[in-house]
Amino acid sequence: MQHAVAYYRVSTARQCRSGLGIEAQRAVVSRFAEAEGYEIISEFIEAETGKGADALDRRPQLAAALAAGKASKCQVIVAKLDRLSRDVAFIAGLMAQRVPFIVTELGADADPFMLHIYAALAEKERRLISERTKAALAARKAQGAKLGNRSNAARAAALGRRVQAAEAEAFAANVLPIIEALQASGVCHLRGLAAALNIRGVRTARGGRWHVSNVKNLVDRLPRAAVDALL
Repeated sequence: MQHAVAYYRVSTARQCRSGLGIEAQRAVVSRFAEAEGYEIISEFIEAETGKGADALDRRPQLAAALAAGKASKCQVIVAKLDRLSRDVAFIAGLMAQRVPFIVTELGADADPFMLHIYAALAEKERRLISERTKAALAARKAQGAKLGNRSNAARAAALGRRVQAAEAEAFAANVLPIIEALQASGVCHLRGLAAALNIRGVRTARGGRWHVSNVKNLVDRLPRAAVDALL
């Protein structure tokens, strides 16, 4: 059986739309590994956006996955290509690390050339969406619509709060299963949960480290009995 390293990522900006949380990614990778004869020897988890030229610098768990792949001379498995990036230059930079990647949705036979092609298509799609959005806004402005009207400030603020609440719910939906699994394994206090999340490489919604306070904010979403057991 071949060894492999698994890398999972959620983006607080996109996880609501992707519907692909950490546990869902783990399930996809596990099914693929079982079917293709791979043993996952380590997992790396990240909550960080994939955008920006400095994306790799802001994703230490991806760097750690690359290092683990090099050290073990094995491949890194991800559930979907966009868990790495939709940026061709970024994908090319990863390929330069000489650590082979397997994207489960593309299959084990997809070589670096194919990964570049799929990344180029994804990048073009993102650019076309941006161009269509700008064109639509320009057309509305030409028709006399007042974009960014101050009279809509309250409505925009309310919408922003709803978006933030939805992102918080989505983030909690990704992390709470991990917390419940840690509880089931015997981690019984908030401080222990914070330490375990940090060790596993899970980031907070803002990309920071876990402390007792932000763990409590999250577990408050659990049933009351589960929360009382941690206090």
